[in-house]
Amino acid sequence: MTVGQRRNESAPPVDKALLDALRALPAAILSDNLGGLVGTSHLRAFHRGGRMAGTAVTVRVRGGDNLLLHRALDYVRRGDVLVVDGSGVTDQAVTGKIMLTYLESIGAAGIVIDGAIRGAEAIGAKDFPCFARNATCRGPFKSGPGEINVPVTVDGMPVAPGDVVVGDGDGVVAFPRDAAPALIERARAQLAKEEDGVRAIAEGRWDRSWIAPLEKKLGLT
Repeated sequence: MTVGQRRNESAPPVDKALLDALRALPAAILSDNLGGLVGTSHLRAFHRGGRMAGTAVTVRVRGGDNLLLHRALDYVRRGDVLVVDGSGVTDQAVTGKIMLTYLESIGAAGIVIDGAIRGAEAIGAKDFPCFARNATCRGPFKSGPGEINVPVTVDGMPVAPGDVVVGDGDGVVAFPRDAAPALIERARAQLAKEEDGVRAIAEGRWDRSWIAPLEKKLGLT
């Protein structure tokens, strides 16, 4: 099969216990513990709400074309996130409520699209996770080509087949599954620290004394 038409089998599912743990952690905190360099900045959640965590099944399509996206549905299993590299093209939608309804029906964990959707009102009334750049009434082409389960880039973020994909209202992060255990530990520690900060504000003991020394160090005073 020539480059540009590759179709590879889906990677083994990520362990459910890891996904459950990651689903409970904010994408922002995960991004912080990935050096602050991992995550989307131009995609937004179109669904009603709720966090997403799953195993990446990737597809690369020509901007505005969804023929291979339809074929990629055959590769998606329960707990998978379909990650679509549509080159950021938003002139034509590459998916909508029908495809998302199907993904939800088979137990997929969500969909991430570097491109546009349509049927935004129907998608916004559901909890099935959907992240995309934009919405448009204009429908897709169906002429191909495309590739399934190859490394892709979504909003500048590399995603490989089998990566962990986590998303919430702040955006989406993706990373190799081998990084998950240590990342969960670091993120939980940061989350606990942030929760203590919220309690400290309520109790009038929030420490802001670090600001002046840092300003002095940076020559801002």
